[in-house]
Amino acid sequence: MIRVVLPAHLRTLAHSKHEVELEIIGHPTQRSVIDALEARYPALRGTIRDPATEKRRPFVRFFACEKDLSHESPDEPLPDAVAGGAEPFFIVGAMAGG
Repeated sequence: MIRVVLPAHLRTLAHSKHEVELEIIGHPTQRSVIDALEARYPALRGTIRDPATEKRRPFVRFFACEKDLSHESPDEPLPDAVAGGAEPFFIVGAMAGG
């Protein structure tokens, strides 16, 4: 089981708790986690990544094991601690402005 922590605005859309658990076949990647998340919570489709290009939305960031994974390949395997459920995969709404 993969643990995913969602920001408040995505929890509201998904009608979910702060942290959700997803079953991922094989070693998880950003793409497989987002695919599973959108399949389980259809209201999230298009909010985390652009549906046409599948690129991460500009003000959404991904973190795991105290590392920013936002600019890594979406097909790069996530850390073993995330794959094993010891650490969560964080989806964070970034802040901008001054």
